[in-house]
Amino acid sequence: MHVIIAGAGVAGLASAIALRRCGHSVTIYERSSLNHEFGAAINVPPNVARFLMGWGLDVVKAQFVPSESMYIFSPSQRDKVLAYSDFRHNIKTHKAHLYYAHRVDLHENLKRMATAPDGPGTPAVIKTKSEVVLYDPETPSMTLKDGTVITGDLLVGADGIHSISVATILGHPNHPRPAQHSNCCYRFLIPRALVEDDPETSFFTKELVGLQGLRIWPDVARNRRLVYYPCRNSQVLNFTIMCRNDELGSGKEDWDAPATKDEVFRALEGFDPGLLAVVGKCQEFKRWPLQYRAPIPIWHKGNMAIVGDAAHPMLPHQGQGGAQGLEDGLSLGLCMLGATKSQVPERLAIYQKIRHNRASAIQILSNYGFDQKPPEEVLNYLEGEALPSNAEETLKFNYRTDAVQRVVDHMRVYDPAFQIPDDFFPYSDLASRQPVV
Repeated sequence: MHVIIAGAGVAGLASAIALRRCGHSVTIYERSSLNHEFGAAINVPPNVARFLMGWGLDVVKAQFVPSESMYIFSPSQRDKVLAYSDFRHNIKTHKAHLYYAHRVDLHENLKRMATAPDGPGTPAVIKTKSEVVLYDPETPSMTLKDGTVITGDLLVGADGIHSISVATILGHPNHPRPAQHSNCCYRFLIPRALVEDDPETSFFTKELVGLQGLRIWPDVARNRRLVYYPCRNSQVLNFTIMCRNDELGSGKEDWDAPATKDEVFRALEGFDPGLLAVVGKCQEFKRWPLQYRAPIPIWHKGNMAIVGDAAHPMLPHQGQGGAQGLEDGLSLGLCMLGATKSQVPERLAIYQKIRHNRASAIQILSNYGFDQKPPEEVLNYLEGEALPSNAEETLKFNYRTDAVQRVVDHMRVYDPAFQIPDDFFPYSDLASRQPVV
């Protein structure tokens, strides 16, 4: 089949990789020029690291940082530990580390696996500066801003939180709204050397525990928190501030919106002076309005499906937004193994069964930090699991699901002879999965 994808973000590229390896030709239409992939750092948790490495992603060459721990500190006393979790067991418990990566490094590796001439299947083609303005799920086709109509056998909407593809699926607009608690996020990167070479801030890398992991300074009373984790071999320090900003409008998210140092310092008023000194080392801050959509009931229509933020935009509290888009892409591709155009609707129904409940549960969990109790609303999407009641249980829920096995089990109900091609995972034995009895 020929597959047309709108959007070359993480979910769109993951879909292209999986569909390519399942024997389909893929063309991606991306509205930007892709000359500058934006963002700061991103979590690559065990639930996706397992199959990304099976695809051939080299975490060492990509400069990913394996996380060792999570520390929660008092915001007014930088080294007062309130809670601790050891992440070093992830490799044993979940068969992969939780990694921290620069978003550009992850994106470049996904783009390479989707489009490189070497590797299984026909290389995907990316057409930039191609904004999609209209979808027809039945043909299926999509219309570009210049009036060009593109047809294919399967259409994938990977056009992000402000997706128009989701409106096509639902039959009505489904606009995101500002998050209820923390509606504003500041992101910034600081070179490690800049912090380490100053006696006033060197404590952050030389004395404070948890440099190779996640550090959180939550101020629950004022709905704000400072979050840190490293990227690029721990030579770049990534920071996020999540807070309430009632002056912030409800316009479209923009990762590249600039913020001033004074604005950031106001968001951290009352935090430990040493932490403020570290934050002050940054020369460029970005403001990202946090917006949310509740889970939707359906992800497909005719020969069209949605993936990633188009289907389930998530707040950053669980670090699963990108990961769930990657699981979407993997699952969608494998569901289309051997499919013809006439079989697409029934295969998309299987994709929905595999992905909808899991992604919807994590979508709701992502409204809450690890130090907060999730709501019972999550129970609507759990499949026999208990509601996570603490950080450890939430992480276990996020990480333990085997996305590959989940596809195998569902597809073998549809086709008992279903088998993942050997070259789908050329760098692991993931293709040899058997159904769970």
